[in-house]
Amino acid sequence: MNKTLIFIIVLITGIILGVIWGSWKKRKKLGGQNNLISGQVKTKIENKEKILEFLKSNEKITNDQAQELLSISDATAERYLDELEKEDKIKQIGKTGNAVYYQLV
Repeated sequence: MNKTLIFIIVLITGIILGVIWGSWKKRKKLGGQNNLISGQVKTKIENKEKILEFLKSNEKITNDQAQELLSISDATAERYLDELEKEDKIKQIGKTGNAVYYQLV
């Protein structure tokens, strides 16, 4: 074989191995992200359950109480409470502001 043909074969082999390696690394990285997402979903489910448990022994919960109970932000507490309301597990009493609280359905 001449040197040019050998060079082309080595070059193509290198490109193929590079593509395979890059694909493997990308899948490995995505696998780690899936674990992170799974952890976030698990935390969300656990936190929503804590809100429901709180409501079993208390008449109502406010956004501020949910924030304190779970050590989360205002926006996250609002999102959890909204999701629980959409799941028909709790109901919102009041429209806006400090007068708003939630009770079990």
